[in-house]
Amino acid sequence: MITPTRPTLRRRTLTAATALAVALPTALLPFAASAHGGGGGHDGGHGSGHGPDRSLRVATYNLSLNRATEGELRADLATGDDPQARTVAEVIQRADPDVVLLNEFDFDADHASVDGFREHYLEVSQGGADPVRYRYAYTAPSNTGIPSGLDLDNSGTVGGGNDAFGFGEFEGQYGMVVLSKYPIDTSGVRTFQHFLWKDMPGALLPDDPATPEPADWYSPEELDVVRLSSKSHWDVPVRVGRQTVHVLASHPTPPTFDGPEDRNGRRNHDEIRFWADYVTPGRASRYVYDDDGRRGGLQPGARFVILGDQNADPFDGDSVDAAVDQLLDHPRITDPRPTSDGAVEAAALQGGANATHRGDPALDTADFADTAPGNLRADYVLPSKGLKVRDAGVFWPTRADPLSRLTGTYPFPSSDHRLVWVDLRAG
Repeated sequence: MITPTRPTLRRRTLTAATALAVALPTALLPFAASAHGGGGGHDGGHGSGHGPDRSLRVATYNLSLNRATEGELRADLATGDDPQARTVAEVIQRADPDVVLLNEFDFDADHASVDGFREHYLEVSQGGADPVRYRYAYTAPSNTGIPSGLDLDNSGTVGGGNDAFGFGEFEGQYGMVVLSKYPIDTSGVRTFQHFLWKDMPGALLPDDPATPEPADWYSPEELDVVRLSSKSHWDVPVRVGRQTVHVLASHPTPPTFDGPEDRNGRRNHDEIRFWADYVTPGRASRYVYDDDGRRGGLQPGARFVILGDQNADPFDGDSVDAAVDQLLDHPRITDPRPTSDGAVEAAALQGGANATHRGDPALDTADFADTAPGNLRADYVLPSKGLKVRDAGVFWPTRADPLSRLTGTYPFPSSDHRLVWVDLRAG
């Protein structure tokens, strides 16, 4: 979760690879996106099986590896000795996913940060863990920090993160990366960075409570440019043997840091809804268009996994009621309900807001301590029904576990979110 401040949250209801000695080639995609290989280390892991019983571990991790200024992350990852980067890299090494989405990883156009993280951290043993090699990576620009030139927060002035297309103090802050041990089908990638919010039928556009007109927080001029994605939505096809699994990656805005118009809560709901519509064949996804102008959603029968920090809990916190239920209750989606003992322990030890939660603390994936909103289930790995779930979990060790040094307590050595993984039979 992007946390400029630590506000009191409330539930809302709505009616309506690095530069190596020999660098592998980079395949350029629209808007300077890339999928490219490179790096040392070893492949290993759950994706090394063969035949019809192939196992695939898929994970999402908001590793909070964002920085305050442009270029800072790139510089940190070039050294190999950044403490936070070493810690989050060890978490990934311990979990050893075959495909992982990283949220809150600042974007740079030449992908030096992605390559630096792979070469200097993931491909080097951290804390005694085995190195892990991701030969393939995908990253692309984010809406965060891109100036709109308009007063989107209606503050009376133009400029700053709240008037960007997605909250960020510079372009690409809080970006995303997909890392994979399996080849990425670069020709099949679809991005939806520029999809306009108003073009979603029945969109929950925010309303200015000071006027009688409905859904008028944004002017017509603003609606012509306001994008749905606070970062982006990506469909990244990964080839696993003879199968293709579509990695549907996103990071909806936190449903807070706004006012009674609830512009962020409503946007969070509709960012989540985008994937629910996208994986529904026919009329529900007909309105969708990608950044190349191709229309429509995912093909019927396609296998997919929705990944990301959705910033929405089905029971607690500040998101619009039923926001994430659009995915959890979807007929094409399986909810593996990954759990951890560490989350249960943390909720009990912290008490506070956690004591009044309706949701099962074992499902929590984010540690927001005993202040509102308490710990939440915010991060999801949601496979399609065509993929059989073998196992699932959240990397949240109990305090007695030596690996709890990787998660810790506030201020965290790694992130306030935990890595979530699901093992699938993909072949």
